[in-house]
Amino acid sequence: MAKLFSPIDIKGITLKNRIVMSPMCMYSSVDKDGLVTPFHLSHYISRAVGQVGLIMVEATAVQPEGRISDQDLGIWNDKHILGLKNLNKEIHSYGAKSAIQLAHAGRKAELKHPIYAPTALPFDEKSIKPVEMTVEVIKATIEAFKHGARRAKEAGFDMIEIHAAHGYLINQFLSPLTNKRKDDYGGSRENRYRFLGEVIEAVKKEWDGPLFVRISADEYNEQGNAERDFIYFTTEMKAQGVDLIDCSTGGVVPARIKPYPGYQVKHSEVIRRNSEIATGAVGLITNGIQAEEIVQNERADLVFIGRALLRNPYWAREAANELGYDLEAPKQYERGWK
Repeated sequence: MAKLFSPIDIKGITLKNRIVMSPMCMYSSVDKDGLVTPFHLSHYISRAVGQVGLIMVEATAVQPEGRISDQDLGIWNDKHILGLKNLNKEIHSYGAKSAIQLAHAGRKAELKHPIYAPTALPFDEKSIKPVEMTVEVIKATIEAFKHGARRAKEAGFDMIEIHAAHGYLINQFLSPLTNKRKDDYGGSRENRYRFLGEVIEAVKKEWDGPLFVRISADEYNEQGNAERDFIYFTTEMKAQGVDLIDCSTGGVVPARIKPYPGYQVKHSEVIRRNSEIATGAVGLITNGIQAEEIVQNERADLVFIGRALLRNPYWAREAANELGYDLEAPKQYERGWK
């Protein structure tokens, strides 16, 4: 049996296979209210029909000022729960599990109203200057993550991922490139981790299910965090009860990145081995043989598929055919999948 299609249990939630739809922003909340639209329903449900094991909903803002754009999904208000609940009902009906990525864009928010960051440094010369967060604003943001977790639970998600990658707010606190604070939230790596640590603890007050964290495990800058720093961060996350590290890279500062197939998998492998925690691999994973190699060689426990799933909602079936695995079809499609 192909290991890619073997089940895996994470804190009592069983995924039918190791394929995850990677969270990808769709910028499709057309009325700027953060609500689920018909597009979101068709987009995510079609991948569940295609037999993806875990559907992870895109970066969903815990505060309105934490959106990347004003067309992002939101979870800062109870009015967002119903649409997400309806989405989950349909995802679950096809045997897939669901997750949501709780997010805050920090200085990378492209909004007209004030944006916030640990330090008042713009992302680049074209970006607006953020407002440096006071301790009171930091505490309010942590509380927003907690309420986001509560709403995610009420909406019926199986898993939560905290977005601490790609140069967004939590990544900004973690990185010495963007965190120049002189208080308890800046300076040493222990202090730079404090914000994420407090977010995790706040989320756990409302959430006892599987908890993932996405990190950027390479900042592509010699002055940024090094491998030893990421091992420290992920070891701390494990001690706090995080179940899996979703290993991406980049985004904290402008950088030239030359991607190649599986270019981020090495970080998943290093963190899995050194921090002794489950990991997810992402980054130009495009076919079943490549994905099977990653899980067979224990380089990651889950494989996050992004653009390949945008091209083909039935990527899982294509991967199964490559591996000679007989993937069960949804009953509606049995005539076409045989």
